[in-house]
Amino acid sequence: MKEQDLKKLFEQAGKASASDEARMRAKHAAMQAFENAQEEQKTSEDAQGNRSGNRPISENNNLIGRIMMHLSNRWLMGGFATAGLIGLVFVTTWQARQTQVDAPLVASRFDQETNVGIQPVEELAKPKAPQEVARVHKERELAVAESEALERRDFAIASKKQRIAAPQMTGIANDAFNVIERDDRFQQFDENRVKSVSDEPFSTFSIDVDTSSYSYVRKMLNRGNLPADDAVRTEEMINYFDYNYPVTGDREEPFLASVGISDAPWKQGNKLVHIGIKAFEAPAEKQPDSNLVFLLDISGSMSAEDKLPLVKKSLHLLLGQLKPTDTVSIVTYAGGTGVVLEATPVAEKQKIVAALETLAAGGSTAGESAIQLAYNLAEAGFKKDAVNRIILATDGDFNVGISDPDKLKELVEKKRESGVFLSVLGFGDGNYRDDIMQSLAQNGNGVAAYIDTFSEAYKVLVEEASSSLFTVAKDVKIQVEFNPATVSEYRLIGYETRALNREDFKNDKVDAGDVGSGHTVTAIYEITPVGSNSGLLDAPHYDANRRTHKPQAYSDEYGQLKIRYKQPESNTSLLISKPLMAGQEMSDSLAREFNFATAVAGFAQILKGRSYVDWDYKDVIEMAKKNLGEDPYGYRSELVGLARKAAIIELEESNE
Repeated sequence: MKEQDLKKLFEQAGKASASDEARMRAKHAAMQAFENAQEEQKTSEDAQGNRSGNRPISENNNLIGRIMMHLSNRWLMGGFATAGLIGLVFVTTWQARQTQVDAPLVASRFDQETNVGIQPVEELAKPKAPQEVARVHKERELAVAESEALERRDFAIASKKQRIAAPQMTGIANDAFNVIERDDRFQQFDENRVKSVSDEPFSTFSIDVDTSSYSYVRKMLNRGNLPADDAVRTEEMINYFDYNYPVTGDREEPFLASVGISDAPWKQGNKLVHIGIKAFEAPAEKQPDSNLVFLLDISGSMSAEDKLPLVKKSLHLLLGQLKPTDTVSIVTYAGGTGVVLEATPVAEKQKIVAALETLAAGGSTAGESAIQLAYNLAEAGFKKDAVNRIILATDGDFNVGISDPDKLKELVEKKRESGVFLSVLGFGDGNYRDDIMQSLAQNGNGVAAYIDTFSEAYKVLVEEASSSLFTVAKDVKIQVEFNPATVSEYRLIGYETRALNREDFKNDKVDAGDVGSGHTVTAIYEITPVGSNSGLLDAPHYDANRRTHKPQAYSDEYGQLKIRYKQPESNTSLLISKPLMAGQEMSDSLAREFNFATAVAGFAQILKGRSYVDWDYKDVIEMAKKNLGEDPYGYRSELVGLARKAAIIELEESNE
């Protein structure tokens, strides 16, 4: 794309008349941004040292030049919304020069909520019907207007962070991307390796419905940083998205298992085995009551705009999803532990809201005693045949109390036996303890989500409220036995932190992940069929190490899928079993869902270093764009934008 072409796009964008809806939404967001900026200016502290970010980009001035230089790579740029985003980069940089503070390059979800943002430039040049032109213009101006408003908001937030993080330097623009601190911690793990079917024919793991990894990765990319390897958990990236898998209508059969086989796009000769589960979605009128305890960290580390203020806004959203007969309690901790609100019915919503609004950050963190108090409240208000759950909201910094994470884990494990479960909402960065959050959620029969924006809060606590609160199947385990007559090697993509021993599958005393109402879960295996030369493992040299098989036995099966689960009120598991057929046919709809999951899996593996995939970001973008489906909230389109960002960041790092 030449400079004059880009100029035409800007000119066309300027001709679109703003809709009333766009004006009102943009005005509201801009006013909120202005108010936030004013407040930040009043309360900001003097600069206190400098903490540089993890894997940063250089100055905005240079970034703009690099983006313009690479505009010829059409797969990095797509449509008016992206052009509008580049325009925002110029505007934001001009503002940064005036204030000596750079704003991070933020891609708002709104410029991903339409297909305009992912159309190739060639398609935009084609003549369109007048109605289509009007629609495109309306969607484009809405996306650009809202992106600009959100950019101003995030600019205000970033400004405070930079004023605190770095001393002011007259006449020199700060690095806008060096606001990420290095203290976020994640559980370390190695990617699943390739295994020989002859040696290890069984693969066993617990399902995982957490999504925090995707949200954290998105935040890093939107700030211009590639995430740390251990922050990328492939299964959580995949399961962030909803998939249109077949679903049962029978509460007694909580989910159906869908299976598909496709070629591995990143390695010729290999296949992908897709396993998809979609849980029964209980009607609202049949959902049980809830006894919820909000356990809120209000320590000094929670003072940032994307921490306690966002926590309060998020819980307001959740209150709107609860029934009048549900009850809410609030426990806080900051140096000392206290009960802010005893169990209160949601019918008295204003009382709950008033209690939330009194909260302010300050003090050190004392998490253990607070958790104990929260469990005491939940047990005192325990409701049989209801949801009894603690929702912990924190940046994860448990620096006072139980210093041993294993003892904290034991406490949560013990308390889940009483029927009180624990879910975790993570906020902010800089001292985010993802490792502890994951441990608490996994052992508390809960879910872990990372909330970085108000939009993400809406997704987690409104769109997915029922799946987060109401369990339809617990202790769900998956085991695949591969057929050595047809498969020589396999690799489970993701689920490294959810691995189980073979014998754990039938042992009902071994805990596993739960599935909530309407949840979808996806797992992908990469396999090497017998006879393919694409494998990584050499055949044994000695006959004694070779295992004889009967090629004629089950020659049309790659393996056998088995799933164990328990009904919420039962302690005895039930079994679902079905073969993995080599010639498994899929409907167009199911193939689209599995293909999009493949794009996400590829994206995650690229971010982790490409150990097993010969793929690039442009391949992710191409496959994702072809399998967007309806995408009503723009989440899948957002993935395309993130892949573009990752490509730019990686290119910058390679040129340094």
